[in-house]
Amino acid sequence: MHVLVLGSGGREHALAWKIAQSPLVTRLSAAPGNAGILDVAECCSIEIMNGQAVADWATSNAVDLVVVGPEAPLAAGVADSLRDAGVAVFGPSAAAAQLEASKAFTKEICDACGAPTAKWARFSDAEVALAYVRSEGAPIVIKADGLAAGKGVVVAETLEQAETAIADMLGGAFGNAGAEIVIEEFMEGEEVSLFVLTDGESVLPIGSAQDHKRAFDGDQGPNTGGMGAYSPAPVMTSDVEAQALNRIVRPTITEMARRGAPFQGVLFAGLMVGPNGPRLVEYNVRFGDPECQVLMLRLQSDITPLLLASAKGGLEHCGADWRPEPAITVVMAASGYPGDYEKGTRIRGLEKAAEIEGAMIFHAGTARGSDGVEAAGGRVLNVSALREDLSQARDVAYEAIQLIDWPNGFFRRDIGWRALSGPL
Repeated sequence: MHVLVLGSGGREHALAWKIAQSPLVTRLSAAPGNAGILDVAECCSIEIMNGQAVADWATSNAVDLVVVGPEAPLAAGVADSLRDAGVAVFGPSAAAAQLEASKAFTKEICDACGAPTAKWARFSDAEVALAYVRSEGAPIVIKADGLAAGKGVVVAETLEQAETAIADMLGGAFGNAGAEIVIEEFMEGEEVSLFVLTDGESVLPIGSAQDHKRAFDGDQGPNTGGMGAYSPAPVMTSDVEAQALNRIVRPTITEMARRGAPFQGVLFAGLMVGPNGPRLVEYNVRFGDPECQVLMLRLQSDITPLLLASAKGGLEHCGADWRPEPAITVVMAASGYPGDYEKGTRIRGLEKAAEIEGAMIFHAGTARGSDGVEAAGGRVLNVSALREDLSQARDVAYEAIQLIDWPNGFFRRDIGWRALSGPL
């Protein structure tokens, strides 16, 4: 079968790498791809935000399954265009993708199905929002309602920080994504990510992970798309998982179907685990990045039948086998990220780093230049490892990083600290 992966990040490299291992796949394409994806797939030029262009390419190239990596094409309705053209697609409709595209929509779904989440309110007027946070007090959480590449959330520890966040978001810092904001109570506990596949009815849990959003060691600095992750997450016990599935995920899937917008694809539930069990922080409608990288390293099953069943139905007949060993990934980002950064800088030593036993390097913002691999984005590499325990995996990942010659990059040195009780 011919599979097309849409996207160019580390998540898409991990998916392409795993899909390429499937005996069912005879041809694997990616658009636009990156320097690492080129090693496992044919990269092609398609405007992935244009649903008709994607559908036309898929039909003319006899694509059997399209796997949509990022959230933006899903919110734009690319999956709808593919389904209209009769092409199987792993990813939700635009209507179902509102679970990520609108924080307020997700809160309404939670309220309708009784899923536990934070107290919340929505605002488009800055003065009304300011009056609300002053009455609620800090700490408090300010979120841009729309898609903001994982950066539209401010956990305000003081009222001054909350006021600045409101002014920035409603003042246009995130464009249309911040035209409306959601303000939530600050939830105490430990944050964890739970991933499930669903065909709109059946739900198949496929693992847990914890990521590191802040740019610098000690969870300092601005929020990013994610600076590292590990799987499994110790806090995700079988009891916590059962509570999350029965109180949050399954009621959400049922409510979406009731509204005529059944959710098909992967649903990523960001949870806060406190003394009274898990509560929903937010949903994402695609694999996390960099969480996908550690999940793909641990997944022992052929992923292609799981993706097909999510797209076409029949997921109730599927299961997933996992390696017991933990996995970790450390993001190498361009200096200046998540702000301004330089592109086109040369990266050396990747081959040596990949030779470390247990190490795997997933490319994110990379491109092939005339002199080799170059940085082409903010988050550039995911240096990953799978070993017998998390401490060993972390040691392998950081050993591999030391062999990568890229003066223009930086990385956190404390990935995995929650599970390992401290930095290196």
